[in-house]
Amino acid sequence: MSTYIFGHTSPDSDSIIGAISLSYLKNQLGEDTIPTRQGEISAETEFILNKFGGKVPELKTSVAGEKVYLVDFSDKAQAPKDIMEATILGIVDHHKLGDLTTSTPLECWIRPIGCSNTVIKEMFDSYGVEIPKDLAGMMMCAILSDTVIFKSPTCTKVDTKAVKELAKIAGIEDYKKLAMDMFIVKSAVDGASARDLNTRDYKQFEMNGTKIGVNQLEMVDISVLEPRHDEILEDMKKMKEEEGLHTILVLLTDIMKEGSLLLCVSDDASKIEKAFDTKLENNKVWLDGVLSRKKQVIPFVQPQF
Repeated sequence: MSTYIFGHTSPDSDSIIGAISLSYLKNQLGEDTIPTRQGEISAETEFILNKFGGKVPELKTSVAGEKVYLVDFSDKAQAPKDIMEATILGIVDHHKLGDLTTSTPLECWIRPIGCSNTVIKEMFDSYGVEIPKDLAGMMMCAILSDTVIFKSPTCTKVDTKAVKELAKIAGIEDYKKLAMDMFIVKSAVDGASARDLNTRDYKQFEMNGTKIGVNQLEMVDISVLEPRHDEILEDMKKMKEEEGLHTILVLLTDIMKEGSLLLCVSDDASKIEKAFDTKLENNKVWLDGVLSRKKQVIPFVQPQF
């Protein structure tokens, strides 16, 4: 029976490419695995797959009775609803350790670095398995996306080294130009509904029994969304009610200005103000230098609950 590999709900490029790259590695090591996804791929991920001839993993949202590997998450809220009925064989991640538990020992590769695909690159190196040219290109793009072209505070020397080595394998000389092309695609919002925007890279967290939703939109220029702030906030209120959240946050991250506009809808906004030592005005505040949800948002929000 095949083992399924997948990333978190509302999958980003790291979780989709991570499922593909980890599955390739595991299959080379003699396991029978299939890369899957929990949701629709983003325009950025589609750009990467088209560039390097990758296939969209099959959609799989129920895993009861299956053997699975998790990529880019370990929080129950970001897993299929029946994840506790599956056998988790391993986790490959670069986030904080979440609240998933297992009944059997498992393989864990969790590193405080910029991208899960960097961890997988280290796994390839550790096992002495060669990375195919096109897969190297996809992994390189995933790392450039997650590290915001090395601007994110989560980026490490391990990530930059991995990108350079993968670019060489892929035959990509100007990888930063390719990354900017990728972010331009990622920034496209024409025709997108408020719900599309609010769930583009959405993750739900349980913080000491309290449900918090956090979405992040990374764009080359967030000013194009300024006329839609009220619409986005109105939909955030609806999401909050639908999902029974205490707080929902949306980060509009401007990769050129290197900061994020935080939009907040909460039962107690003072907790968010305290987390960032700031004051919200009309449910919004600019957070200079904030590019990483993982390192600059979640660690400050969680202690407030």
